[in-house]
Amino acid sequence: MTIPAPYGPYSHSRIAGDFVLLAGQTARDGVSGKIIDGDITAQTARCIEIVRDILLEHELTLRDVVRSTVYLARMEDFDAMNAVYAEAFEDPYPVRSTVEVRMPYGALVGIETTALRTPRWTR
Repeated sequence: MTIPAPYGPYSHSRIAGDFVLLAGQTARDGVSGKIIDGDITAQTARCIEIVRDILLEHELTLRDVVRSTVYLARMEDFDAMNAVYAEAFEDPYPVRSTVEVRMPYGALVGIETTALRTPRWTR
């Protein structure tokens, strides 16, 4: 699926030594750049899909993610977001923080990640 262009003057990802840092991703359509229609589960799935696609550009997968921060517009959506997140990531799960924030453009969720390139971490 198409990765939406950045909203502004930032990069989707940067390499820093053995780490690949990804900017926070919201559930945007790859063509229009607008937030997709859908509830927290649909938007979480789309965020993870975008993260996965950016990681693939670096020849990485979700298994290489070592840290993530999830930004929620409403903490009441935590359980539904967490269910989708748990399906996408495997044990050992990345360390994670989840915070409630004001989200741009009507987004319900945003996900920021850091992945480890080489050497591969112990799974």
